[in-house]
Amino acid sequence: MTAARQDLPAGTQPRRRAREALLQAAARRFYADGLAGTGIDAITAEAGVAKKSLYNNFSSKAELVGAYLEARHAEWLALYRARLGRAGNATERVLAVFDAYADHAGLAYDRGFRGCGLLNAAAELPAGDPGRETVRRHKEEVEALLSAHLSELHPEAANAAPLARHLAFLLEGAMARAGLEGNDQCIRDARRLAADLIGAS
Repeated sequence: MTAARQDLPAGTQPRRRAREALLQAAARRFYADGLAGTGIDAITAEAGVAKKSLYNNFSSKAELVGAYLEARHAEWLALYRARLGRAGNATERVLAVFDAYADHAGLAYDRGFRGCGLLNAAAELPAGDPGRETVRRHKEEVEALLSAHLSELHPEAANAAPLARHLAFLLEGAMARAGLEGNDQCIRDARRLAADLIGAS
């Protein structure tokens, strides 16, 4: 055991493991069954922890939902960064955003791909809920990434924002259809359309 671990307060490692198990269980159940359709008992049972352990880590189900949304955003960012690391030019960096969404669709889900987990969750949350703000920030970040890559692709253009918004809307529509069809084909089709738009712009 390292000195750093010896200095941790007693019970820190088991609590971290419980928190991670709870987040993973919540991610599976929230995506498969929805927020309202998933009770605390289902999450703790799947995580293999006591209900008390959940409330030792999260003050409420709402806080767990918030952590799930942040984790899903981080998961997508990791997929995007992996794609970005393999992109050789500005065009590929724009398309890396689409590729990351296709990669997310290709992950193993208990009941198959059901579309954007963030938007699915936002649809269940009331206006003004902090979770909806988390989802909005994610979508704005995706659009900002597209805009930055388009500015690099066409530095002479006065403003890449309108095309970035166009591509963001194309991507969101593709994700909605992909969720209905249960596969990533619509996202791949949207990627091809985006490539055409970039070439024509």
